[in-house]
Amino acid sequence: MSEHYFTARPGSADRRTGFEATVWGRRLRLDSAAGVFSHGRMDLGTGVLVRSARPSPTARAVLDLGSGSGLLATSLGCALPRAQVWAVDINARARELTRANGTAHGLDARLHVAGPDGVPADIVFDEIWSNPPIRIGKPAVHALLHRWLPRLARDGRAVLVIGRNLGADSYRRWLVDEGWACARLASAKGFRVLEVTRVPPGLQGRRAT
Repeated sequence: MSEHYFTARPGSADRRTGFEATVWGRRLRLDSAAGVFSHGRMDLGTGVLVRSARPSPTARAVLDLGSGSGLLATSLGCALPRAQVWAVDINARARELTRANGTAHGLDARLHVAGPDGVPADIVFDEIWSNPPIRIGKPAVHALLHRWLPRLARDGRAVLVIGRNLGADSYRRWLVDEGWACARLASAKGFRVLEVTRVPPGLQGRRAT
């Protein structure tokens, strides 16, 4: 397989490109790099995600899962001034960019950037935001969601964006079969935005429609 954004240590030249994006009413200026997801722009799927959903103002611990250059982590930190923001990515260059972009927006004290094994086991999240790396393959994506969704708080939610032609509807069915509630918040430009929550205790064991 050729190098991709889910490579742990990209071997490509670290070419930096700045870009701007407006997320939840705030104009951000971020750096990106070759070998990191969505080099030089806010990708289409993330654009659909942030136009379709907003973080809850009561959230106090949030996760950007698969942070790339840190657009979602930075946006969450700016939108939620009282929240602790975690950003997880397997790609070392992505983690470096996420830290730098967070620092540039004054988030040093509240942004925690880590590899998948670097998040303390006792931390639970009010919200998880992700444009998952679907191209790593369905078994790997299933394993990723199996690992992180159980770390949602009891009343927490995950907000995911997945391309319709990359299996968004089958992922939604799989999540329901795995015991989660999964609502479709939006469908635009070939993407689905899904909201994943725990099934209320009285409805556990029933298949959602």
